[in-house]
Amino acid sequence: MGSVKDLEVIQKPTKDKMGLGRFHFSDRFSVFDWGEMPDHIDRKGDALCLMGAYCFERLEEKSVRTHYKGLVENGKPVMFNELMRPSSLMEVSTVNRYQPETHVENGKLIYDYSAYGSNLKNCLIPLEIIYRNGLPEGSSVFKRLEQGKVTYQELGLDHYPKPGERLAKPIFDVSTKLEETDRYVTWEEAAKIAGLTNIEVAAVKVVLAKVNETINEIAVKAGLINEDGKIELAFDLQRRLMVIDVIGTLDECRFTFNGFHVSKEIARQFYKKTDWYKDIEEAKKTAEAKGIKDWKALVKVPTPKLDPKLKTIISEMYMAAANEMTGRKFFETPKLAEVVKEYKEWSGEKL
Repeated sequence: MGSVKDLEVIQKPTKDKMGLGRFHFSDRFSVFDWGEMPDHIDRKGDALCLMGAYCFERLEEKSVRTHYKGLVENGKPVMFNELMRPSSLMEVSTVNRYQPETHVENGKLIYDYSAYGSNLKNCLIPLEIIYRNGLPEGSSVFKRLEQGKVTYQELGLDHYPKPGERLAKPIFDVSTKLEETDRYVTWEEAAKIAGLTNIEVAAVKVVLAKVNETINEIAVKAGLINEDGKIELAFDLQRRLMVIDVIGTLDECRFTFNGFHVSKEIARQFYKKTDWYKDIEEAKKTAEAKGIKDWKALVKVPTPKLDPKLKTIISEMYMAAANEMTGRKFFETPKLAEVVKEYKEWSGEKL
């Protein structure tokens, strides 16, 4: 069970065989690695599932391997164009997941990735792979630059960036996937963590570029700009790269429409103005400094609910984006341009 979707295991993977599973996309949402939030977003699960399936099918047309097997309707997997009504069920191949061991060393929590060698197959790669086409307000890049955790030169930029900047060429970033809090690492560190060769690191970047290109093409149809996004990868039985989890949704990507966020970033921006968010940031810093694994236990401020009007707007955004990105009207909801206008009016009232 995840914070946003659940995995039903139909057949477990073995060392020599992939498994079979079904993602149950829910109306739950999560921000800042917290897990399930108090509110649910109506029809979000259906919208995410449809967007993800559509993107997977477009990606496979470009000969990129994925674990996607179809959307489930009447108990069996079907392709997107065969679907008669919205579905929140996606059938996928599954692979093995090896959780790193942990220990505390000099007050720091250390993760041991020795299980990941250069011959391991049929397994999750323990990284989140990120592309950045732009640096909108709210991008984690600005926080990392301010904290001195990265320099603009290390990001491949020739100047200190400003919020809202579009990049001449994408930044390819990488973070950990299986740690208590995602941690940005260099590509050299990433290779060591996941047991990747230099050739495999290059292949990861090629796949990331193809995913980015595919999502760009799909986003444009809805008038969206694909600012940044993340993918997860696995090795298949021949140790070939395979895109897994889900791609191209409003949760995996940060999209903007005429400069306004059309993604989970809207909820993040709402929560960034709360005492709960300040408490979370302090808890993460304390946990990192003292080698505490469960930073959530340090958070004392109760998790607030979303503003009811904002919750409705976010629901409409997910449904409208699914309609317009896929070119099929599965949901009776206002056009994306109208929803963004509604959000603009709401946020103006709150400023």
